[in-house]
Amino acid sequence: MHPIEVSIPSFRSEGSNVEKGYTVFKIEVLMCGRQHTVEKRYSEFHALHKMLKKIIKPPEIPSKHVRNWVPKVLEQRRQGLELYLQTIIMENEVLPKIFLDFLNIRHFPSLPKTESCGSFETESEESSKLTHQPALLFLRDPYLLPTTNDTFSNMVIEGVIRGIFYPDFQPR
Repeated sequence: MHPIEVSIPSFRSEGSNVEKGYTVFKIEVLMCGRQHTVEKRYSEFHALHKMLKKIIKPPEIPSKHVRNWVPKVLEQRRQGLELYLQTIIMENEVLPKIFLDFLNIRHFPSLPKTESCGSFETESEESSKLTHQPALLFLRDPYLLPTTNDTFSNMVIEGVIRGIFYPDFQPR
């Protein structure tokens, strides 16, 4: 499963007449369990396609010119644009920043799409080192001896103390 999923569930026509009207496509973006919506015109898809061609080999985009604005034709364009976005995600190991900006995805590290969200595997070893000392928590004071019939917890406490204070200690 990829950290980014897109769909275009609907579209709407804007403008009063066919010559000056345009269609707005509603894009739903699901990333790491969070969903948001972006609305884009076809001209924005076309501009994205032109920019992506300079960086990657994008899939074919539906035709720019539509002869008529019949809902069936617009539905075919919606399906084609949805497939276009999904194909870009599926075919590219690293998604271009232009594509992420188009989907209004901010602060997304340029990780391969197969990485899970919030993974530490891609961080450098230096940045993943602890900057503080590890803390130990005991439910009771380890220096107090437990009751005489509780020998197991005494062995556990002794092992923990030896491991912390005498890491090189070898039992006889």
